[in-house]
Amino acid sequence: MKRNTLLNLLEKYNPTPEEVACKKKTVEFIKEHEDCFERKLLIGHITASAWLLNKDKSKALLMHHTKLDRWFQLGGHCDGDTDALAVAIKEAQEESGINNIVAVNNEIFDIDVHEIPEYKGIPAHTHYDIRFLLKVIGDEDVTQNRESKELRWIDKNPANLPTQERSVVRMFEK
Repeated sequence: MKRNTLLNLLEKYNPTPEEVACKKKTVEFIKEHEDCFERKLLIGHITASAWLLNKDKSKALLMHHTKLDRWFQLGGHCDGDTDALAVAIKEAQEESGINNIVAVNNEIFDIDVHEIPEYKGIPAHTHYDIRFLLKVIGDEDVTQNRESKELRWIDKNPANLPTQERSVVRMFEK
């Protein structure tokens, strides 16, 4: 997926009213920065995330992020890979320990633009996060890695959502 491929996906994406500004900022950022997929672009970069559903689609997996000490969906840096969907799948596999993960479809599920605070000498910067709807197709158990304090399957009951972070709640509502 080249830059233009992601721009085409973004062009087709119909954002919720909350996401309109995020879509606009992301498109502008991609057009302005050839190296938008590179972490070395210190002002910000494209990241890819997964709203990962279990096999019967009754639960989604969230992680309590070690560095940021907050609950998020699985995901991470593209590190030069322009195929955001492939990155979302790879990150979901790495962070969940589950290998049998596929995309529900090839369309964008959600977009978010958020600030990441300075951490260990890496300056504060912006993540332009492209999110995809993925699902588990096997019977593997989750395996936590160093990036998370906890992994938790959440059902469709909003009371069980461990965060009120709007960009996570928005995906939960979808």
